[in-house]
Amino acid sequence: QVQLVESGGGLVQPGGSLRLSCAASGSVFGIYDMGWYRQVSGKQRELVAVLISGGNTNYADSVKGRFTISRDNAKNTVYLQMNSLKPEDTAVYYCNLRTKISPTSYWGQGTQVTVSS
Repeated sequence: QVQLVESGGGLVQPGGSLRLSCAASGSVFGIYDMGWYRQVSGKQRELVAVLISGGNTNYADSVKGRFTISRDNAKNTVYLQMNSLKPEDTAVYYCNLRTKISPTSYWGQGTQVTVSS
């Protein structure tokens, strides 16, 4: 039905940058939101950024001014540009697609981001 394939994670030093990519494929009908979540082992998954179907964006307070969510319609891909990375940004990052008609969430496989010296 719907597949989300993520890429771009890795190891960076504090203050560095990464760009995560999420390519969507399959059948998606109706309007939907897309976002990025992250999860540290032993903690709850938290929302990082969301791109609303109407065009609005929202960010967690901890990443405002540092992260930017965007999309490339031609490539059916959503991005998360991560700048000024901090050690506390270390987590597995997941791409999410949520339909608004008969609300359903789809998840990517996750990509590890590690910020360390």
